[in-house]
Amino acid sequence: MQDRYQAGGASASRPYVALLRGINVGGHNKLPMRDLTAVFVAAGCEDVRTYIQSGNVVFRAPAALADGLPARIGAAIADSHGFQIPVVMRTALDFDRIVRGNPFLAAGADPAKLHVGFLASAPDSTQIERLDPDRSPPDVFEVRDREVYLHFPAGVARSKLDNAYFDRTLNTVCTIRNWRTVCRLHEMASGA
Repeated sequence: MQDRYQAGGASASRPYVALLRGINVGGHNKLPMRDLTAVFVAAGCEDVRTYIQSGNVVFRAPAALADGLPARIGAAIADSHGFQIPVVMRTALDFDRIVRGNPFLAAGADPAKLHVGFLASAPDSTQIERLDPDRSPPDVFEVRDREVYLHFPAGVARSKLDNAYFDRTLNTVCTIRNWRTVCRLHEMASGA
């Protein structure tokens, strides 16, 4: 798969996934998917597709364009809709690694109880050490690179392992997706 994405040199379009946090949740920060698609197209992205209403966008772009895209998309949404939205991005190759590397799935956990927190930047070891493994029993997590793999055996609703906790403790931006959404975004970014 890597060869397919790297063919064509630095200017070739590659598949990416953008994860926006906090849109269309509880009636707040309403952003129709056609408007969101238009923002990505206006920024120079191609083959823009959204998945569900909560801010998942799969698209193609040259690497040079993609580098500053989270800030440009966030600014465009602020200009057009009047609210600030964090945008976290991953490549299709990142999604391959993420789906293959879930430690809880490998251990036999129910996929319906799994989530992934996508971090805007990789935390250092000192930040990771500040995370409290006993913050929200029976929930467990594992940080790998720019992802936090989460297992919520009793469900996510009452967990204390949320975006705000990871933002504050890891000094970055986190946006969480359930495992079904992660797998579907992986399929879309892979061209399935």
